Amino acid sequence: MIYADYNGSAPLCQDVRDYLIKRLTDGPYANPNAIHHLGSKVLMAMENARSVCAKTLGADFKQVIFNSGATEGISTAFHSVMTETSKKRIIISGIEHSATVNTAKYYADSQGCEVIAIKTKPNGIIDLEDLEAHINDDTAVVSIMAANNETGVIQPYLEISKLCNEKGVPFICDTTQFIGKTLFHFKNCGADYAVMSGHKIGAMTGTGILLAKDPERVKPIIIGGGQERGKRGGTQHYLGYETLAVALNYFEKHLDNIEILNNKRIEFETKLKEKFPEVVILGEDAPRLASTTYVAYPGIHGQAVQIELESKEIFVTTSSACSDNEPVTSKVLKAMGVSDDVGRGVVRISIGLCSDPSMYDTILEALSQTYEKLTKIKSY
Repeated sequence: MIYADYNGSAPLCQDVRDYLIKRLTDGPYANPNAIHHLGSKVLMAMENARSVCAKTLGADFKQVIFNSGATEGISTAFHSVMTETSKKRIIISGIEHSATVNTAKYYADSQGCEVIAIKTKPNGIIDLEDLEAHINDDTAVVSIMAANNETGVIQPYLEISKLCNEKGVPFICDTTQFIGKTLFHFKNCGADYAVMSGHKIGAMTGTGILLAKDPERVKPIIIGGGQERGKRGGTQHYLGYETLAVALNYFEKHLDNIEILNNKRIEFETKLKEKFPEVVILGEDAPRLASTTYVAYPGIHGQAVQIELESKEIFVTTSSACSDNEPVTSKVLKAMGVSDDVGRGVVRISIGLCSDPSMYDTILEALSQTYEKLTKIKSY
């Protein structure tokens, strides 16, 4: 069985599995906010995890706020910005995750904000000139991702951050698909907020981090009893947060795997296009994550490809999980100007740093057989 949907959710990495078995056996278990000895031990382990996360992510200890994941982080970042301003323009891009799109829409519906989606070039990179042209004195926030969850295209987030800093506009960077797949340094990137989810990097589901340049400006959306220094209420998921540290530590120890995976991915894509010149690799000419291929054979339905691969015990997806059940061209591809003939045919192949690169050889053979079969019976 080959699981190739890491951009959707990664399985627990081996280091996390080993850690959890030992941790669940040895304990301790307690409320980390309790003042007794066991509570103090749990708190110490959780704060040690925070230190590890901070170091790996290039952040200060106090800039790391544990939460349930990137969706909560995006909501908290928007809330923190929008409660401090009377400005009404929100700038996003056409390739943002629905967590950002729907949060921006919430402020449009509830506070009358204007939401601007800047242009995306055909290669999947946002148009910096269009972004600069739309930033004005009424701009409350810019929220643009560092890497796209469908195409794997890496965005010019450093340039976006620099532009926003020059204009005095808060910048929320969705780094959900970026962190754990390539190097990231929060303080050096200049963003006001960045987010991540544990399930994208091999840690436990339901865990995440909000990185805040100025933690004092974070306004909680979960009030609770003052946990996380009053920035996120509720008893902390300390076991999950410990696995964040383990998974990030695994990433840091295996940085060489990035180049290995990237080379193998390029080899896979090259061989696939040699066999099938009609094949389209979305974002092919743009910088992409080492472990993501978004591929289409025009005229062959992506769900048909997905079903064929699944019959061979290879699990991929047709787009992001939030729209996978809709046989239409995704909003990301529409923003890139991709035709329906291509857009309806995409499948996303995404693996992780802990994956065996030889997976690509098996996927190539299976995908080749699938295309050969389906070209004889075009699905539309």
